[in-house]
Amino acid sequence: MKLINVEIFKYKSFQKHQSIKINNDITTIVGMNESGKTSFLTGLAKTNYFEEDKDFVFDVTHDYPRNELIDFEEDSDDDGKILSCTYSIPDNLIEEINSELGDGVFSAKHFTKNSNFRDPISTIGGMTCSENNYLKSMTDKRELSQETKEKLIALQCIADISKIDALDGDTDLPDIKAEIDNIIKNHKNWQNPLAGYIYSNHIKNKIPKFWYFDDYYPLQGKININKLNTNNITTETEKTAKALFELARIKPNDILNSSDSQYERYIALLEASANKITNEIFKYWTTNTNLDIEFKIQTINNPQGHPEKHLDIRVKSQRHKITLPLDRRSKGFNWFFSFIIWFSKIQSDKNTSFILLLDEPGLSLHAAAQADLLKFISDLSKKYQIIFTTHSPFMVESQHLDRVRTCLETSDGTMISDSIQEKDPNTLFPLQAALGYDIAQNLFISKNNLLVEGPADLIYLTIFSSLLEEAKRTHLRDDITIVPVGGLDKVTTFISLLRGSKLNVACLLDTFTDQKGKQKVDDLISQKIIKEKNIRFFDEFTNNGKKTADIEDLFTKEEYLKYFNLAFVNDYPEIKASELDDKIETVLKQINKFISRDRFNHYRPANKMNQTSPCLSDFSNETIDRFEKIFTEINKLF
Repeated sequence: MKLINVEIFKYKSFQKHQSIKINNDITTIVGMNESGKTSFLTGLAKTNYFEEDKDFVFDVTHDYPRNELIDFEEDSDDDGKILSCTYSIPDNLIEEINSELGDGVFSAKHFTKNSNFRDPISTIGGMTCSENNYLKSMTDKRELSQETKEKLIALQCIADISKIDALDGDTDLPDIKAEIDNIIKNHKNWQNPLAGYIYSNHIKNKIPKFWYFDDYYPLQGKININKLNTNNITTETEKTAKALFELARIKPNDILNSSDSQYERYIALLEASANKITNEIFKYWTTNTNLDIEFKIQTINNPQGHPEKHLDIRVKSQRHKITLPLDRRSKGFNWFFSFIIWFSKIQSDKNTSFILLLDEPGLSLHAAAQADLLKFISDLSKKYQIIFTTHSPFMVESQHLDRVRTCLETSDGTMISDSIQEKDPNTLFPLQAALGYDIAQNLFISKNNLLVEGPADLIYLTIFSSLLEEAKRTHLRDDITIVPVGGLDKVTTFISLLRGSKLNVACLLDTFTDQKGKQKVDDLISQKIIKEKNIRFFDEFTNNGKKTADIEDLFTKEEYLKYFNLAFVNDYPEIKASELDDKIETVLKQINKFISRDRFNHYRPANKMNQTSPCLSDFSNETIDRFEKIFTEINKLF
């Protein structure tokens, strides 16, 4: 059975009636802080929480929108609707019901469970069933006269069976009447008592229960065992601590009544549970796998001088050989550890289905660890329906934006809508950032990446690689991706980013004229982030005796000026090679001097060359050989 839709009427910051579609696996609620995300989850939890908890019971004083509370209390006609949850009914359950009551008795595909402030008992809607088909089924299964069978088939309401008197041959009619009387008696509050019977006996116990977890549930480093032995457990951390003891099959009272020499057994049980939990964590926790959990039972005097027993939970780093209290280790690890402890409470219940409500899960995790958490949530969704809130772009799967609902506070209260309907830029930011991150990741689709300065380099290299491949000469390997970085000043950043993604990197660059840029590259080489041989410069391939070169210097001046003049035909007079100052190192600087500019758009000549679809015959053998030599050397690097 799955939750498929939630209608909200009046609850805390929700003031306007709205309907929210829920996915069968994962639904992600994205919104800013204080937008109402937590209210949505707690409201859902209160409709059917997995255990008795005073924090998850509707309270009109705390839960009704405060600015309308006085009007509501004075308006007895307002039924006080809060939420209406619609659940799908699986086909096998419908078959189970009809196998007992008769073919065609129950055909509803879904039903609603309605909560309101006026009555703590939920009302049920959508439980349509055919009383006539139920009565028809009686004629097939029971010993009845033909006349009575015909009378039963003619009835539309089961209560009308009281009007039928027994005839000869109606052996089972008294039993049928008793059965129906029992249904009516036990479900007299239902407009259709048969629907009430179906709900009570087949539906009610199969409705998923809600399980809520947020950032307030993680364990403390010290647990007061005396406090756990009382009925005064009020905080979320105490509830998680109690779950740890339940997981280890230990009663706090057993420890309190034990001697110091008996503690070893309880420590062993706790450590066995912790090892199981830790092994589960490390399936997904890739940040640091060198951690162990240690327990100690200590006797500490409270402020009144009375001795109390405390469980000291410490995390040991195998790498650094030190231990720290659990709550002083990373919040992310503590979150994972506490989550699985608390989660164990429902995992042990094999007879109940659950919907997990996770409020800002992994808020304190690094982006890479949030990716691990998403994988964990995805695996959990194979068994549990999950609704979680977030404002982190790293908790949004860009390939599953259909799962996203946006949450926004407006002048009409909190509104939840599909992401495609949202217009608020602040609310959309996590989605936009997630898409941007995904695009950035997918730019580097190759294991082997050749970094170049800009798009002009990309165009020239792509053109000549294609021409040489067509001529069956050496060209750039197909598994090498050319990545323009947007300027020499960004080269070192891109090298670090790509190497951090464990990708192979080489560079083909204009000769450095900026010493700061050269120093940054030298630092990467000295730090062994990239090998010196993987950084190549165009001056290595020009063979003109000059120490500085750009990719444009691989062409003859006449070849390059041909495309420059075409690209800037409306901007500058035609330039001839003889008019350029050959004493200046590069052709680009020679052109800059001639047109009296510091720089022109290098992309335009490259784009013009691409538009003219050149052939190898358009270029000199020297130019072609230079590009072929480049591809030969670059291919070797990979």
